[in-house]
Amino acid sequence: MTLPADGTAGWFSRIPTTQKIAFITIDDGWSKDPLALKLFQAAHVPITLFLEINAIKSDPGYFTPLQQAGAVIEDHTISHPNLKGRSYAFQRHEICGGADQLAAYYGRRPVLFRPPGGTHDATTLRVVHDCGMKAAFFWKETTDHGKVFFQEGHTVQPGDLILMHFRPRFVDDFLAVLKAVHDAGLTPARLQDYLP
Repeated sequence: MTLPADGTAGWFSRIPTTQKIAFITIDDGWSKDPLALKLFQAAHVPITLFLEINAIKSDPGYFTPLQQAGAVIEDHTISHPNLKGRSYAFQRHEICGGADQLAAYYGRRPVLFRPPGGTHDATTLRVVHDCGMKAAFFWKETTDHGKVFFQEGHTVQPGDLILMHFRPRFVDDFLAVLKAVHDAGLTPARLQDYLP
């Protein structure tokens, strides 16, 4: 895969690959299920967390063991606004500010970004780049209440990004995602490894 050379970040909902892999991504951070760590350790698969500062600030330490279990923490803004149509300054505050705060919490500055709700514009991708990040991401599948919802067809495709959230039914959602990936004959991969 290639990234833009025009001062903007890449935009992907699927990583172009023929490898039998998919990517598990989890957003926000509002619901902090005590079983998440055990699930991550038992599954032993790579996971990308796109964390929102307002969602995690009540207990940022909750995510440290998840990071130690192999999850990679990336940026999802400070306050989860709709970025589309907002000024460069507004978007820079939300995107760079989120990355800066996550670096302070977890000792690593994010290199990937997910815009809240997936909404973005050309300014967003410029800001993501200017904030030192490589790419921003949408998704191909979502999960809620233990069900996986597909944008295309009825199975996870190679390279797909699957979206979860830290919600009350976290355990059901995580198990549903693992099953969907397995049923498709795929293996979860680390998103960061597939970027130049």
